[in-house]
Order: sequence, then C-alpha cells, then structure tokens
Amino acid sequence: MSTIEKALAKRKKTNQRLDVEIQANNNSDIIEEQSELTSNPRKKIRPVIHTSKTITLNGEHLIDRGFIFSSNSAHHIQEEFRHIKRKLINNAFGNAAKTLKHSNLIMISSANPNEGKTFISINLALSIALEQDKTVLLIDADVLNPSLQIELEFDSKEGLLEYLLAKINSLSDVIYNTSIPNLKIIPAGKPHYLANELLASKRMEILAEELAQRYPDRLVIFDCPPILGVTETPVLSDLVGQAIIIVEESITKICDVKKAVSQLNKEIAIGCIMNKKTRSKKDGYGYYGYAKKT
Repeated sequence: MSTIEKALAKRKKTNQRLDVEIQANNNSDIIEEQSELTSNPRKKIRPVIHTSKTITLNGEHLIDRGFIFSSNSAHHIQEEFRHIKRKLINNAFGNAAKTLKHSNLIMISSANPNEGKTFISINLALSIALEQDKTVLLIDADVLNPSLQIELEFDSKEGLLEYLLAKINSLSDVIYNTSIPNLKIIPAGKPHYLANELLASKRMEILAEELAQRYPDRLVIFDCPPILGVTETPVLSDLVGQAIIIVEESITKICDVKKAVSQLNKEIAIGCIMNKKTRSKKDGYGYYGYAKKT
C-alpha cells in the first residue's frame, strides 16, 4: 500500500469514529427520555432538546408578574386556570369535539385593547403545558401589537408573518421550543404593512388546517387582536373551534361584549373570562367562566 493510500485509510477511519461520536451526542436526549420512561412508564415525557431555536423562559420573572410557572405560583391563579382549561380540553377532545370544526384551535381576544388577553393566553398555555398527555402551541396573532416577546422576555424572531408572506415555507421553522416541556411558541414576526390582511389570507387558512390536523394531542392558542375595529379578527373565528372573550371588570361595556360576540362565527364554542376582578387585597385577580355558546 502506498503512502497516499495509507493516509486515505487513516482519514476514513478517523471520520468514521467522529460520525459515531456525533451520533452518540445527538441521541443523548433520546436515551435520557427512555431512561425516565423506564423509571416511570405511566408518565408521558416530552424532553426539551435545547437548540438555537429554544426560547428560555425566566421562571422567577414569570412568577413575580403573576404567571403560572411552578408550585410557587399563586395558588388561586393555578386553581382558576385549571378550571378554565378543563372546559377547553373537554371541548377539544371530548364529546363536544364531534360538533366543532378544529376543536383544538382556540382564539383569545377581547372587545377592546388592554383588557388582559395576552396575560390570559400565556397563563392558559402554561397551565395546559402541565398536562401529562397534552402539548400546547401559543401563537402571537396580534401582529400589529405583538406582546408575547415582551411578556415572555425573548428577542424578536421570525414567526407568523414571515410564514404568511411565504418568506419561510416550512411551518416547523417558525415553531420554537421553550424551556418548558410541552410548550411551543410561534412569535408574531417582524412588522409588515400588510400584517392584518395576512391574517385573512388563504395561507392563514391553510395554516389553521395543518395545525388542527398535525398533532391530535395538541391545543393551539391564538393570542388575537381585539375584535372591535380590526375586521380581520372575526375572520379568524372561521378557522378555530373555540373562542374566549376577555372582559375587564368595571371597564368593558356589556354592549361592546355583545357587539364583539355577534361578529364571531356562530358555529364555534364561545366563552368569556372576567379579568382583573378584585377579590381582596391579597388576591388581585379573578378568572371566571367558560361556557359553550347555545
């Protein structure tokens, strides 16, 4: 064997060894998941594989600002969101699902701005993420006034608008893992002058169809623009199976709520949550109600 042939053979052997090492590293998270399932086979675990597309959430900041993150979060908030999410899950996967199109897609909105819809959207997503057999995808569809990246404290990223503009063709490229198992996020993306029109586009309709069918165990929450004054928001109600209207106590007018609800698709389940309800000096918020529209 010549010197050149020996060198080539040595390089091939080295490359094979590196391939094995890289494969072993890539499989480490899978091995860890299998180990946990073996020790507790009844628990469904979806490990977080940290990559450049992982959004790391600051648990302490979330708890300080009233969000559900762990057992240290306010007890009354956890209990109230358990009650609310159970209604949503039952509508999405129970008997009601047979009467609802896209029952696992939920839009959250309000009649007017600043009534707390993003706060509710995030807390519902965080509460649902605690379920053992469900995942949740939180989408910032309030494309003119995106709030998820502010509230959850992550840098601006490509998201919904880039996908709707077909700048990104694969949906998976705008779905980001988070440091919370079972919770994924699609940010709003970078501002665009056609932002609202894109919400009513054919591509948005196709997106909703894919999200409804892609993962049968996943709830998808759309944090939407306010209903009154944004003509595209009612259009979104044709794409989902459930809608929640946020009502701010002593602020939201009943006539505005009725007007907002009247603009939504009559075939979906519609409920209201009373937000910012004063309970006592200790408990500053109350979250009430979710009823299927009859």
